[in-house]
Amino acid sequence: MRLATWNVNSVKARLPRLLTWLDEHEPDVVCLQETKCRADQFPAAEVEELGYTTAVRGDGRWNGVAILSRVGVEDVSTGFPGEPVYEGAAEEPQLELTEPVVLTPEARAIGATCGGVRVWSLYAPNGRTPDSAHYVYKLEWFAALREALATELASGAPLVACGDYNVAPTDDDVWDPAVFAHSTHVTPPERQALADLRAVGLHDVVPTPMKGPHPFTYWDYRAGAFHKNMGMRIDLFYASEDVAGRVRSAYVDREARKGKGPSDHAPVVVDLDPA
Repeated sequence: MRLATWNVNSVKARLPRLLTWLDEHEPDVVCLQETKCRADQFPAAEVEELGYTTAVRGDGRWNGVAILSRVGVEDVSTGFPGEPVYEGAAEEPQLELTEPVVLTPEARAIGATCGGVRVWSLYAPNGRTPDSAHYVYKLEWFAALREALATELASGAPLVACGDYNVAPTDDDVWDPAVFAHSTHVTPPERQALADLRAVGLHDVVPTPMKGPHPFTYWDYRAGAFHKNMGMRIDLFYASEDVAGRVRSAYVDREARKGKGPSDHAPVVVDLDPA
C-alpha cells in the first residue's frame, strides 16, 4: 500500500502537475493540504478518471484538505471533536467581511478509513509570530488534535495522521537553526505539541533524504532556497505502531518540487508492506 502527503498550495493551480504525478506514481491514498478551494470546486471528476474517490473539506481560497483513495473512502470525518475556532478571523483583512459572521473551525482536518487504515489529512495553523493570537490558536489546535487522535488510537485501528504540521521537530529539520531563532515552527511549545502527539502512540516516519543529510519537505520560493537546499521538514507522516512496523520505504519526492510552477512543498511517499 502506497500512501502520500502533499501540500499542493492550490489544487487548481497545481492540477496538471497533480494529475501527472498521480498517474506516474500510482499512490493508493494521497492526503492533500492547502487546496485553497471550496469543497464543491474541488476537481473530483479529474482525479476520479485516474481511479480516485475523494473526501474534501474546503471553505474558500484559504486552507483546505482532501483525501484521494483508490482503496475506498469510508467513515469520513470533516474535522475532529474539540477543534478550536480562530477568533481573530473576523478581523482578517483578506476575508473582506461586510457583515457579522458566525465563525466555524477552519478547513484544516479531514479523516477517512481507506483500505482498512484510518487516515487523517492535516494542515496545522502557521502560528505567524510567537506573540500573536494565531500562535495561541495553533497550540490549542494541536491540543485538541491530540485528544481526538488518542481516542481513535484507543479503538485499536491502524492510523495515519499526516500532512503539513507547520513545525520542524528538531534543529536537524531546518537548514540553519540560527535563522529561525525567535520564529514560529521551532519554538519549544510547538515542538512539545508534536512530542505530545507521539506520546499517545504515534511514530514519526522519517523519510530518506534525497539530497544532503536532511529530508526537507518545504523550501521558500525566494532566494533560490530549493536549489541551495535551504529547507525545512514540516510535512510529517505520523503512524500508529502497527502501521509504522509495516513501513518498507519512505522518501521525499524532490522531483515534484522542480520545474515550472511547483508547490513550495514536495510530497512525502510511504510504502507499506501488507498487514
